[in-house]
Amino acid sequence: MTNLIYETQDSFYQYIERVAVGTQTIADYLREDKIGEAMQLIAQFSEGIAWLTKVIVLMRKHRYYIDIDPSKINEFLMEINEGLERQDYVIVADMFEYEIQPFFEEAKEKRFKKVGN
Repeated sequence: MTNLIYETQDSFYQYIERVAVGTQTIADYLREDKIGEAMQLIAQFSEGIAWLTKVIVLMRKHRYYIDIDPSKINEFLMEINEGLERQDYVIVADMFEYEIQPFFEEAKEKRFKKVGN
């Protein structure tokens, strides 16, 4: 079980690295009017974010904590959906570049810590 926990944590860290880079690509595609490509990446981003959130919650059940707030991640998803519903791609691009990317750049430095027994 311990190996699975560490492997999952390692995958989590690797994915956070990719998210930090991918957010800029999404913002660039939206600004370049490559909406189809951006939407594909946003769908992948949403799936990945759901996985990250699930890992955080499951790790907590095993007493591993990381200083990343899953509710903040969910806020991003709701804001993205609102912007996409209005087809306000400038706002969505700005969110990816100026809110989401810095959040994940900071998250790259964080690690799970075992708490308690």
